[in-house]
Amino acid sequence: MGRAGFDIVRSTDNRGGVDDFIPFEATVRAARAAGLSVGDYIDEVMNGTPGATRSTIDELRGRGVYADGPRTLLEIGPGSGRYLEKTLQECSPQRYEIYETAAPWAGYLVETFGVVARPTEGSSLAPTPDASVDLVQAHKVFNTVTFLCAVRYFHEMARVVRPGGRIVFDVMTETCLDPAAVGTWVREGGSGHDSFPAAMPRAVCVDLFDSLGCTLESSFLAPLGVATTEVLVFARKP
Repeated sequence: MGRAGFDIVRSTDNRGGVDDFIPFEATVRAARAAGLSVGDYIDEVMNGTPGATRSTIDELRGRGVYADGPRTLLEIGPGSGRYLEKTLQECSPQRYEIYETAAPWAGYLVETFGVVARPTEGSSLAPTPDASVDLVQAHKVFNTVTFLCAVRYFHEMARVVRPGGRIVFDVMTETCLDPAAVGTWVREGGSGHDSFPAAMPRAVCVDLFDSLGCTLESSFLAPLGVATTEVLVFARKP
């Protein structure tokens, strides 16, 4: 696989991540029994939001994210591979790196999709060289981590993306938090994960990435739990 640009690298960190929310063995077993991919099973059965992942990918396609045929991709926290699977339906990268702290899911993604699982401690992309990636993405990640963890990753995303490349991620900004939405979270938000959902000021993201040489191209709302999250698309300045 090395000659094709794909390596198998054991993840050295298993601090939880998606495995805290979505148990590995039970989810894979249930998806197979239902005749669905793991991603579609999570959307349709576990989350009750059929087509949610597909709708985000469709929006990104419509905004030209895959138009140039990115050859190198990196995804932070792919978890069950919901977005990874559908990203690979849009483009055929020579190399796809993942940083996933839940070892069972990381191993599953390597075996299923032939991606490169990088060792991670949960806030850095240190194994990836500067300006080496065409598309860096993270979906449903920065709603679940602390502010410092998120902004450390933001710096790293800007470091590894090449000039002209794109950065895609979602955060729960004030756009998603009008009083009605906040009320919905109060009434219907889940229990057991006090850090979720985590909010992030939109201006912090836009201003920080601008200072790191990245321009906001577009944004849109996507489903998150009982409300929404905002997907931001940045382009690295040439």
